[in-house]
Amino acid sequence: MFSDELQALAGKVVQTCKARGVMVVTAESCTGGLIAGCLTEVAGASAVVDRGFVTYHNDAKRDVLGVDQALLDTVGAVSEDVARAMAEGALGASRADIAVSCTGIAGPGGATPGKPVGLVHMALARRGAPTQHHRMAYGDIGRDLVRLNTVRDALRMILDNTGDTEGNAA
Repeated sequence: MFSDELQALAGKVVQTCKARGVMVVTAESCTGGLIAGCLTEVAGASAVVDRGFVTYHNDAKRDVLGVDQALLDTVGAVSEDVARAMAEGALGASRADIAVSCTGIAGPGGATPGKPVGLVHMALARRGAPTQHHRMAYGDIGRDLVRLNTVRDALRMILDNTGDTEGNAA
């Protein structure tokens, strides 16, 4: 289902998190659950994947993750602030140690001024640490590639935050 590269990366995430006793939760919009799906392709992932939230619609971001409606109205769903709020909300609604979130425009439509196709905001929240943000500008490379690149980069973010210094080399 996923490329060999993504399967290897997901396997490394599961192995590393299991060794460190780290549980993961995902909060996904533009990927529609692909990050959690990629992780759960790995046998034994139940030891590290707490749960995944697919909050594609703004109402779900608000109702499930507690993203403030005023924030959605002010900066829009595809923004650093919403990505951070999604990760923090997922962490608060789970028993996980790390939450990764993504919100973006996979295309082919949906672009707005300042928010082109291929723009994805990702965040990682970890208990007891500041929430991190990554802005990815993949470009108009096609819906599938935007989504799969987001999965890859989310898995790398998890590895980078579990003490694995080779997360980018998988």
